Order: sequence, then C-alpha cells, then structure tokens
Amino acid sequence: MEKVFAGSFEDLADPFYAQLLFDKLDDMVFVVKDREARYVAVNMALVRRCGLRHKHEIIGRSAWDVFPPSLAASYIEQDRFVIDRNQPILDRLELHLYDNQKSGWCLTDKFPLTNSSGEVVGLVGLSRDLQMPDQKHPVYRRIGAAVGYIYEHYSEVLTVEQLAALTGCSVAQYERYIKRIFKLTPKQLIIKIRLEAATKLLEENSNVAEIAHACGYNDHSAFSRQFKAVVGLSPQAYRELKLRQK
Repeated sequence: MEKVFAGSFEDLADPFYAQLLFDKLDDMVFVVKDREARYVAVNMALVRRCGLRHKHEIIGRSAWDVFPPSLAASYIEQDRFVIDRNQPILDRLELHLYDNQKSGWCLTDKFPLTNSSGEVVGLVGLSRDLQMPDQKHPVYRRIGAAVGYIYEHYSEVLTVEQLAALTGCSVAQYERYIKRIFKLTPKQLIIKIRLEAATKLLEENSNVAEIAHACGYNDHSAFSRQFKAVVGLSPQAYRELKLRQK
C-alpha cells in the first residue's frame, strides 16, 4: 500500500506539535522544510547528529548551511524532486554522514506538503535508523544461511532465487522474511552489504575500479552511480571527506 502523509503545511506550522512527538525519538530524524527547502521544523535527533545544541542553529537554513557542499547538493536535489514534482520519495536506502563524524544506515521518506489550495509549499522528511537484526529471532534462523552467504560472496553475482534456495524457502517467503528482520528488500540488503564493504575499502584504496570489482560491480560507473545515490557523495568525494575527518 502506498504511504500517504495526511496533513498540510498549516497543520504543522503552529504550534509544531509534531516536534513534541519526534523529539522523543533518538532513532529517527524528522524535518519540515518550506518551498525553498529551508528547515521550518526539526527534531533534536538531527540537531545532535549535526554536532549542534539548539534547533535555532538549523531553523531557517538549508542543507547548504548544515552539511558539506557535496552532501548538501544531494539532499537539495531530493528536496527539489519532491517539491517541484509533487511526488514522494519512499523507503530510500541511505548512509547518512554527520558533522559529529558518525554515520548510520537509514530508510528515508520525503512527502510533499500542500496548502488548502493544493499547492506544494514544502515537504516533510523522515529518516528511520536501521537497527541490528535480532539473530535470536526464529525467522533469522531461517534466513541466516543466506545472509551469511551474502557477506562472504558479495563480490559475486547474487540472485534472490539463489539465496532463497539456501534457506529452503520460496522466493516470496524469503523476501517476506528479509523485510521482517532487516526492514529492507532483498536487493536493498545486498546493496547495503556491498556498500558497507566499499566504504571501508575507500579509506584504504583510491582505485575506484578495483573497489567496484571487489564489491560485485562489473562496471565501475554503475558502482559510482549507486554509491552516490545511497551515500550522497561520489566514491572519491567520500574518501576525501573521511581523510579530512581523521
């Protein structure tokens, strides 16, 4: 079922009651932005992850003022897609990088906000942290062999049919179990594992083509595109950022 954000900009603008709820959540970033992609409301999780102390250090600013330029460009591109096209972004797998040098995998949703006339006046964004799976869960025991295989063979061609066969499940069951435990589709899980490996290799090796091949990509340009889509930076820009942070 398609996700729908049932609300308007006016609903959130005064008194920002939604912040009272989202401020209680440490594992989710919540933002409201205006039509110019400036922050109108944020929760404390974003403030802390940006290495700041107060919301007023973010409110009224855009991603250009909060994140490094290369990252900001990616976030602004997303915002403009949602606002200009009046279309949501749903369950986008992302690796978020913050000024406090912490990083974390999340699933991001962004929804356009409209006024009473149906005009897009901003957006609301939610980024939910991906938690470590419960390996004691009975469902994990069913899919553990496939997950272990991905970690050991992420440099190879992997198919859902092949991985499902390792578990003794049908493809439909395997897809359902992966979603239940990891909150990801099987394809997203493979991408996550491959790019986790890539981020580590990039801190040691500057040869993008070699890293792409080591992480299961035959075409280094395809690797670069997917890396940028998920991380918000090109592989080389990511490497340079990490070197500056050391």
